[in-house]
Amino acid sequence: MFIALVVAAVASLGTPLITSVATTFHVSLDSAQWTLTVALLSGAVATPVLGRLGAGPHRRATILATLAIVVVGSALTVLPLPFAGLLIGRAAQGVGLGLTALMMGVARDHLPEERSTATIALISVVSIIGAGVGYPLTALLAEIGGVRAAYGFGLFVTAVAFLTAWRSIPAAPEGRSAHVTVAGALVLAGGLFLVLFLAGQRSLWSRHLAVAVILAVVAVILLCVWTASELRSKAPLVDVRAVRHPAVAGANIAMFVGGSGMYLLLTLITRYAQTPHSAGYGFGLTTFVAGLVLVPFSVLGFVAGKLTPRVRTLIGAPVLLAGSAVIVGGGFVLFAAARSNLAELLIAMGVLGFGVGGFSAAMPGVILAVTPKSETSSAMSFNYVVRSVGYSLGSAMGGLVLAVGTDTGHLFPNDHAYTTAALVGIAAMAVTALTAIALARQRPPEINPTVATAGVPGQGGSSR
Repeated sequence: MFIALVVAAVASLGTPLITSVATTFHVSLDSAQWTLTVALLSGAVATPVLGRLGAGPHRRATILATLAIVVVGSALTVLPLPFAGLLIGRAAQGVGLGLTALMMGVARDHLPEERSTATIALISVVSIIGAGVGYPLTALLAEIGGVRAAYGFGLFVTAVAFLTAWRSIPAAPEGRSAHVTVAGALVLAGGLFLVLFLAGQRSLWSRHLAVAVILAVVAVILLCVWTASELRSKAPLVDVRAVRHPAVAGANIAMFVGGSGMYLLLTLITRYAQTPHSAGYGFGLTTFVAGLVLVPFSVLGFVAGKLTPRVRTLIGAPVLLAGSAVIVGGGFVLFAAARSNLAELLIAMGVLGFGVGGFSAAMPGVILAVTPKSETSSAMSFNYVVRSVGYSLGSAMGGLVLAVGTDTGHLFPNDHAYTTAALVGIAAMAVTALTAIALARQRPPEINPTVATAGVPGQGGSSR
């Protein structure tokens, strides 16, 4: 859980430091934004590869090597290098995002079922709330000691995470095998890179539409080629046939749509809080104080993550997904209807955190109920790639709606644009809830002794 928290917090370091990076390195804000974007991109590309490697006999070595890369990247962000060196370091830090699914594999292999269920749920939650932990602290360090001090915090915690893994991560069970097809990995990496790049580059769509469309077509072709090759492969990077299972497919659809909505609200609230009073709304909060707005998100997200395994003994994981989506939708309603004072924003952020925490904790239970132990890391890594794409889409949707709501000659969008964006989010969470309800109405999987049931409390056998 500590490793999952560290890699999530370090990958999010770019968010509160964008302005400081632009000032320190004398680059534009758009260029400084890449300190966040490049970490998310490298994480999405590395996740499926690490998931497959983590399913094999060399999982411990994979975890240690990945953390070593993150430590080296953290060192590059601290050294007095040019902006290009900082971007390389941030890309190396982002690779660590692929470790979350491997931590779930470790928990499922080496803990008793009742403990692994709760642990996997919390790993999923801390991978979300890590941003809320790192945001205010790094913002404070940036205000006190500059951007290098903030990145120095990242170097310290990643070094501690490496030592923790060295001392505590056990070897994978014997009899595992994992083969990574380099060509397939490169094709998938290219397709994912283009998808996430296009989702985050709104200016490309408005200024160079033809180029954007061509890149989108190339991305679709690459992903189609990769899918076809995976179906024919005897050692696929991602078990596409397993992904097509109704439970897994439905869970990934819910993750994609729900993730876009969740990240949309997180973006809206933090941006609204930092908007100066001169815009006619907003609170003009500093970076550090705006980071404190995320505290209710993290605290209530963790509370939901602790409660979910207990509630899971009473109701199914798909029902929990639906309920959590409704809670996030309630956060959108609160934001749309009441945001005239900071307390209302804090309440909306807390509701969002509780909904996201419950959603994240319930998600592994849906997927792992039909996934063999040996495929835990691979199955969850694919889900995290879907989540990354959903988050990117949510960020892009928020930026697009707010851009449309910005009057000519004005720097900030009008207040009604935030309401419109909130309505888009409500629709996204409604679709997510309906998808989860459809999962809940499916016939439970049959028992299969060759498949373990971590993530399915109360069953001594296994399911497929």
